[in-house]
Amino acid sequence: QVQLVESGGGSVQAGGSLRLSCVASGSIISINDMGWYRQAPGKQRELVATITNGDSTNYADSVKGRFTISRDNAKNRVYLQMNSLKPEDTAVYYCNGDISRRFGVSYTYWGQGTQVTVSS
Repeated sequence: QVQLVESGGGSVQAGGSLRLSCVASGSIISINDMGWYRQAPGKQRELVATITNGDSTNYADSVKGRFTISRDNAKNRVYLQMNSLKPEDTAVYYCNGDISRRFGVSYTYWGQGTQVTVSS
């Protein structure tokens, strides 16, 4: 069993900052790519940022220069530092991870999501 749990969401005014954290637990051999996605009401889930186990990163154009993804491999954690938040960043944020429970096989696991609300 593998579980991903997000934390750090909340309500903030435009221009503010939040730091999201996600921890993976369970019978894990290795974690490959990890990422953050978000889903606003009435919209499809979209990619926010991803990071490889070699720390290569990728960002959606809408968050470049404002958000920073990082990870701590020793703690099975991924973080999302969000600065200069805008009302359009309001969404449920989900973390995911490509996780191996046995050698040569990996699956994508998702967290339950954490709400981020940005008021103008």
